Amino acid sequence: MSGRQVIVVGGGLGGLWATLVIAGGGHRVMLFSLFEMMRSHSVCAQGGINAVLDMQGQHDSVEQHILDTLKGGGWLANQPPVKSMCESAPGLIRTFERMGVTFSRTPEGLLDQRLFGGVKKKRTCFAGASTGQQLMHGVDQQVRRLEAEGRVDKHEWWELLSLVKDADGVCRGIVAMDLRSLEVRAFRADAVVLATGGLGQLYTPQTTCSTNSTGAAASRAYQQGARFANAELFQFHPTAMIGEDKTRLMSEAARGEGGRVWVPKDPTDRREPNRIPEAERWHFLEEWYPAYGNTVPRDIASRAIWKICRELGHGVGGGDRVYLDLTHLDRAFVETRLGAILSIYRKFAGTDPLGAPMEIFPAAHYAMGGLWVDFEHDPATGGVKPDSPRNHATSLPGLYACGECDYAYHGANRLGANSLLSASYSGRVAGEAVLSHLAGIERGAEALADAPFAAEVARQQSINDELMANRGGENPYRLHAALGALMTSRVGVVRDNAELDAALAEIAELEQRAAHMDLTESTPWANQTLAYARQVQDMIRLARVMTASARARDECRGAHYKPAFELPLPASKAASSATAGGNADPAWEAYMARWQANNERWLKTTVAEHTPDGPRIDFEPVDLSVLAPDQPRDYR
Repeated sequence: MSGRQVIVVGGGLGGLWATLVIAGGGHRVMLFSLFEMMRSHSVCAQGGINAVLDMQGQHDSVEQHILDTLKGGGWLANQPPVKSMCESAPGLIRTFERMGVTFSRTPEGLLDQRLFGGVKKKRTCFAGASTGQQLMHGVDQQVRRLEAEGRVDKHEWWELLSLVKDADGVCRGIVAMDLRSLEVRAFRADAVVLATGGLGQLYTPQTTCSTNSTGAAASRAYQQGARFANAELFQFHPTAMIGEDKTRLMSEAARGEGGRVWVPKDPTDRREPNRIPEAERWHFLEEWYPAYGNTVPRDIASRAIWKICRELGHGVGGGDRVYLDLTHLDRAFVETRLGAILSIYRKFAGTDPLGAPMEIFPAAHYAMGGLWVDFEHDPATGGVKPDSPRNHATSLPGLYACGECDYAYHGANRLGANSLLSASYSGRVAGEAVLSHLAGIERGAEALADAPFAAEVARQQSINDELMANRGGENPYRLHAALGALMTSRVGVVRDNAELDAALAEIAELEQRAAHMDLTESTPWANQTLAYARQVQDMIRLARVMTASARARDECRGAHYKPAFELPLPASKAASSATAGGNADPAWEAYMARWQANNERWLKTTVAEHTPDGPRIDFEPVDLSVLAPDQPRDYR
């Protein structure tokens, strides 16, 4: 068929939406994935997708969705993209419906919506507790149609190793490796879209993310010149089931549907939870944040649980656990709404969450930071300019990024159920931007000389050969475990500059050790250790970016929390600078002055650029053109 050639790397919601738009626009798409598309991490999203439909008659509004998203993210997100995303959300839901997505419905047949963290309106559409899986089925079927028509060529079980740039620094394709045969090949393209997901495996095993969420592809793009933004902002999900093998997410929907978080008031109480009377239970989220209770944003809930367990010593059994209780809810209701997570807990914990409370603790979950991407502001609407080739373009010409691997929509903290929305919306916008980019290309990649492609294949093959022949004695699996332990303990829920300095020193040591790995096998066929070893090296380099960015930001904002720089809210719960009697509240006035001064210094995006000596950290302003940041995050 006619049209330009585009490469999309990643088969989750972001990558599939980009593919759908680009191939639907008459161009050829080569779609790469580490595995079958339906194994992409988007299927793991459980609780729902946000959109203002106001099906519950609560007088919800798009303006409130925008405010909740910006405020929830500590005002750190560029505002035009957030505005356009929230405005587009209802239309996306209708599109998913037409694709056949089986959203849960009310008895009247209307789309059902549930409550999620950081909001007061029921805004989250859902399909039981397997929403991501259902959305993936809808978009995947549309991409399969285009594949059958010859517009999409899938390359499953291939891994991106590097980008190919021409003499002008424009991205003209990729080098990838067949994970079965270990063949290394170059693929030409007139644009490349990265939709490669998050990087939770930096915190292994205390992460809810898939073992394939390494961030290696984004790390490789960064090392070739793409800027990386807000790397320090990594979300810890408050309700994770900690296991010996891995950590499993217990959806925020459990709290949205009425689940309660508590611990015994007596820290020495060792009775079974069902034997502890209500009067002897401490519902600390409800006490500390009465306006939102158990549905406070994830960063606040995670720090509250951390404080209960690590600082106050009130964890269940004296350990790192609190109860997430569903036992007071109607069994049939909970089975219908949360069946998927109930099944997971029963299988791996061996107990029934409807018979006894679940035991949970925060775990690494979602990267708000990622590859820096551009946007074009539309003065007419205040949002982004539709179809602009700048939208979702990285700092490398010809390279686009969407989904969790970009930084665009969540600021310092992501609100629950905005992830499936941002992945779908950003994939669609990136696809539209690529269509505009392709319209301006005069000389296609097919006309380029072979030299840059052959040179990059040779470079990547030499890296493989060196690793296969290396007998340095370092085990990649142990190095990964050491990285996970380091990041969890020193770059976790609570951070300290001395700990971050120590972490940077340890990461430098890990990077040196990673140059001397012994794969223990040299087979040239389906050598899983080779691909894994390369991922470990790139995770270590990305961990350095994250830690250096955290060291550079001396404040508390969203998921980035340094107690030494905290601005404690005053005891008063003033919503304005005046009390009911018309007199100024001195404590609140003083707090607001400090908060605004802190914003003047730190309300900016962290940007990392690769250098041979490590990341160079700089800052750039945040676009605040939609809403002035005049409301601190007070969820009491």
